Amino acid sequence: MDKLAITGGVRLQGEVRVSGAKNATLPILAGALLADGPVTIGNVPHLNDVTTMIALLVRMGVDVTVHDGMRVEVDPGNIQHYRAPYELVKTMRASILVLGPLLSRFGEAEVSLPGGCAIGARPVDLHVAGLQAMGAEISIEDGFIRARADRLKGAHLVLDIVTVTGTENLMMAAALAKGHTVIENAAREPEVVDLANFLNSMGARVRGAGTNRIEIEGVSALGGTDYNVMPDRIETGTFLVAAAMTGGRILVKRTRPAVIEAVLAKLRDAGADIVIGEDWIELDMHAVRPKSVDISTAPYPGFPTDMQAQFTAMNSIADGVGTITENVFENRFMHVLELQRMGADIKIAGHSAVIHGIAGLTAAPVMATDLRASASLVLAGLAADGETLVDRIYHIDRGYECIEEKFQQLGALIRRIV
Repeated sequence: MDKLAITGGVRLQGEVRVSGAKNATLPILAGALLADGPVTIGNVPHLNDVTTMIALLVRMGVDVTVHDGMRVEVDPGNIQHYRAPYELVKTMRASILVLGPLLSRFGEAEVSLPGGCAIGARPVDLHVAGLQAMGAEISIEDGFIRARADRLKGAHLVLDIVTVTGTENLMMAAALAKGHTVIENAAREPEVVDLANFLNSMGARVRGAGTNRIEIEGVSALGGTDYNVMPDRIETGTFLVAAAMTGGRILVKRTRPAVIEAVLAKLRDAGADIVIGEDWIELDMHAVRPKSVDISTAPYPGFPTDMQAQFTAMNSIADGVGTITENVFENRFMHVLELQRMGADIKIAGHSAVIHGIAGLTAAPVMATDLRASASLVLAGLAADGETLVDRIYHIDRGYECIEEKFQQLGALIRRIV
C-alpha cells in the first residue's frame, strides 16, 4: 500500500496550478446521462473518484472516451442498464447522483444504497422523498433504491436540511420533468452552480442556482454540449494553508478567488498577506508563524467543512489558542488522534476542538482516515521536524490530483513510496 514520505521544515515557494473540482465533476458526469447526444467535459481531474464514476457509466453501457488533457466525452446513446451496483457505490457515495438523471431520462433506475460513511451520516431520504413528490414510484429492497416513472412532474420541494447531493439529484431530475419545479432550502455551493450552468448549456432552464431557491422549467430533451469544470476551491485552500503553515510564499493559478472568501478571511486573520486577481491568489507569510484562528463550519457561503481538517493542522503549530467547531459532520475529528501523535495539543469537547498551538510538530508515522483528514496530515508533515510517513493515502488520491508532484514544485521534500 502506497505511503507519502515527507521531510518537513521546508518553506514552500513558487507557483501551482489548481485542477478541476472533484465535487463539480462527479455530478456533471452523472448529468451527462440526460443528454440525447455526446457531451464533452473539460478540466476533469485525474482522481480515483472520477475513475469510479466513469467506471459506473461504462458498466451501464455508456460510451466514455478519455482524451489527453483529461477531456472526457460521454455518449449515453447506447446505454443498456439503469443499475448502479453496490461494489461501485460503496467506494464512492456520490454514485447516488445517477439516480435522478436515470429516472428522468429513461424512466427507471436501480441504485444501491451507499452504506456507511466514515465522517458521519449522509442519508438519502431527501433524494427519495423529492423524487416521490415528482411522481416516482420508489421501493427500497435488498439494499437497492428501485425507482420508476413514466415522466416526472414538476413539484414544489422543501428540503428539511441543506444537502448538496440532494439538491443536485433533484435539479437533474427536474430538468426533463413536465412542468415547473421549485427547490426550497437548496444548497448554495459553487459546485451546484457549476452543475446548473452545465445543464443550461445543454438546453435546460435552471434559475436561481447559488441561492436557497432554485427553479427549473422542465424541457422535453437536452442536447450535447462542451463544458469545462470549475477549479477546485478545496485544493486551492489546501495549498494556501500549506504555505501559511510553512511560512512560505506561493501563487495559486487557474483558481476562482470569489468562491473561497471565507477561507481567505481566516488566512488573513492568521497573518497572511493575500493578493488576488481574476483567476489567481498569492499568499505570503513572510516567514512568520501563523496566529491561531477560530473556525465554525457551515454550508456555503460559510466556512467549508472540507477545509476544517487543514485549519486544525494549522492551528496546531500556530501562535495562540484556537477553537474549531464542526457543525456539518458529526465524526470529522478523526485526524485529531493522528495529529496528537505528532505532538499537537488538542482537546475535543463535543463538536469542538480546542487547540493550543505549539512551536513545532514532531514527525511520526500516521494513518489517513478520510479524504480531508489525509490532507491535514500531509500539511502537518510539511511543517514537522523529521520525516513523516502518511499511510492509507488512497484516501487522498480520491480528491487531490498528483499531490506530491504539486508540492514538489513548491520545494517540498515529499515522495510516494510503496
